[in-house]
Amino acid sequence: MPVEPPPHPWAFPPPRPGDDLVAVGADLSPATLLGAYRAGLFPMPLDAPGPGCLLGWWSPEERGVLPLDGLRVSRSLARSCRRFQTRVDTAFAEVVEACADARRPQGWITDDIRDAYVELHRLGWAHSVEAWTPDGELAGGLYGVAVGGLFAGESMFHRHTDASKVALVSLVALLRRGGASLLDVQWRTPHLASLGVVAIPREEYRRLLAEALERPLPAAFGGP
Repeated sequence: MPVEPPPHPWAFPPPRPGDDLVAVGADLSPATLLGAYRAGLFPMPLDAPGPGCLLGWWSPEERGVLPLDGLRVSRSLARSCRRFQTRVDTAFAEVVEACADARRPQGWITDDIRDAYVELHRLGWAHSVEAWTPDGELAGGLYGVAVGGLFAGESMFHRHTDASKVALVSLVALLRRGGASLLDVQWRTPHLASLGVVAIPREEYRRLLAEALERPLPAAFGGP
């Protein structure tokens, strides 16, 4: 089971109408991160990643979520699912490192963010789902935070075609099997929309979040 860290000293303000940004500053301690997710927030730098960049805490007015019964699996993706083996938490740090690759466009994962999620993983809260080739190469994956019936997706990457999508297919199956109810992807992008992601109002998200937090953690992520 995950280890609950000591309380954090921060008080996140309520979201303001018309603004996705809720707060600036604080820290990336495990307690702060968990408090943010439980309040419907997630961290992301305000400016280009690097030393001294400002940390923002976000709660989009239109939140991207993937309904667990709404994942779109095309025929080509179904074929790709047969090409890879999926695993959970066997290469968490490597997945985060790949997602943080500075060569990726619009990269936002700083060294501090990477280290913070590795520590959250050590405590049992952050998890990776990985796609592997038959010869043992990490082909793609994703990582995020599991709290009760919430999985808050943070980032994904691929080195082989469809590998990150295969990891997503596996994640959805694990969440459904484990009784989870909410897969948060932060914002709805055209790419994510093609997989079934929808945008819902912030208040609807907060209602679904409160319900999800009452559910048990899926067994795949350390639950009963």
